[in-house]
Amino acid sequence: MTDFSLEPIRTSDWNAAAARHLLRRAGFGGPPEQVQALAAMKPASAVELLLDYERTPTVEIPDSTFDKDIRRPPTAEEREVSQRARRMKDEALQQQLQQMRNERDREDREQLREIQQWWLQRMIETGRPMQERMTLFWHGHFATGYRGVENSYHMFLQNQMLRQHATGNFADLVMRILRDPAMLKYLDNDESRKGRPNENLARELMELFVLGEGNGYTEDDIKEGARALTGYTFDDDTFAFETNRHDDGPKTIFGSTGNWNGDDFARIILSRKEPSLYICAKLYRALVNDAPGIPGRNEMRVVDALAKKMREGQYDLKPVLRTLLLSRHFYDPANRASMIKSPVQLVVGATRELGVPVRNMSTVNAATDLMGQSLFMPPSVKGWDGGQLWINTSTLFVRQNLLVYLITGAGPEGGADLGSWDPAPIRAALDSATAGDASRDADALLDLVLACDATPERRKQFRSAMEALGGPLEGRRLVRALCLVTALPEYQLC
Repeated sequence: MTDFSLEPIRTSDWNAAAARHLLRRAGFGGPPEQVQALAAMKPASAVELLLDYERTPTVEIPDSTFDKDIRRPPTAEEREVSQRARRMKDEALQQQLQQMRNERDREDREQLREIQQWWLQRMIETGRPMQERMTLFWHGHFATGYRGVENSYHMFLQNQMLRQHATGNFADLVMRILRDPAMLKYLDNDESRKGRPNENLARELMELFVLGEGNGYTEDDIKEGARALTGYTFDDDTFAFETNRHDDGPKTIFGSTGNWNGDDFARIILSRKEPSLYICAKLYRALVNDAPGIPGRNEMRVVDALAKKMREGQYDLKPVLRTLLLSRHFYDPANRASMIKSPVQLVVGATRELGVPVRNMSTVNAATDLMGQSLFMPPSVKGWDGGQLWINTSTLFVRQNLLVYLITGAGPEGGADLGSWDPAPIRAALDSATAGDASRDADALLDLVLACDATPERRKQFRSAMEALGGPLEGRRLVRALCLVTALPEYQLC
């Protein structure tokens, strides 16, 4: 029977399997030695180590790392040249200007690929896995797509902002997203003005970002919210409030009337009970269980308790996350191996847990796209649906090929070099688990790599496959064994 208690996990239930579950959900997994280090701690200390990541040193990337001027606004002189070309119908000059725009488009798309690869590598190498895990969560929640923004540097700035506030305060995040150039462009609020308000941002703020679809608001609330957000735009890379575009007339939102602006609109929404319930339900599905129909009636008891804590903390996220990640419910068997890894989780998790080389990030980035999760390019403002939709015949084929590539270096053209990577840490973990009894290697490898307990039939099949390798699981044979275990359907779960 599922334990729905938010009471802390019992010390007697805290072990390597529980620590591995925590690492996979609150981050992207970790090598055996990190799992053992967490398992040796008290549960509260292990959770605190991941959650209070500010204590862990990190190399911050400056905003100057990427070129902010590819999409800079034109100068007065450049505008004059463009206007003159149109006015004089100078086709040669117009063609030259178009070629320059096409070149900037190409440069910006290339920089976006560089930013994608940079973030993937950061997730793999970070000493703050929960910060990156929550940055990825907020990227899917406040989903913003490059194709609607067409400014790679603005996408980078948004990513930096989400990272900075990843486990901070949700209300602060909402206020920041209303000032984010990428979001303002993506939802067309930069074109919203008095007399012609654009409803996109107001609608998604209620429907997807804060309240949830159909959760207590009306079309009139959206229209009035859109009026409140008029004038919220950006100038180059920074937020700008243009008073001459703002509708300064009285507006009625949720029955409250005043000369509201966008900040007031957000505060009115956040004063309600629904946001805490909505966000805690999304956190539950992201960190605990995302099976169809969940959260159901029983799970909502957990969500309700977390939402109450969120309201008591004025939307601070850490107390909510700490309670959830320490709870008996989080570690209940029903919630382990209950989620399908997203493409990014698969890539980052395999690299962190197995210790395989990072390989070519361009190839890995292209594979995440083929698997259905291209960073900075969610399919819509709803983000990625995820869950069972991650898996189909096409994506499963790419998943398995990618894992072989990560483990062996074999790409589409072949050319595996099984000796190019030494899986010594995996071998050491097996020795620790089996006390040197090689006959137990196959079972120990399943326990080490899979998120779930393999069935007796699966264990029997895997033992037979390991025996066919013709010797102890070390060196190249261990590399081959890892290719086999990561090809199992169970490996797709976390």
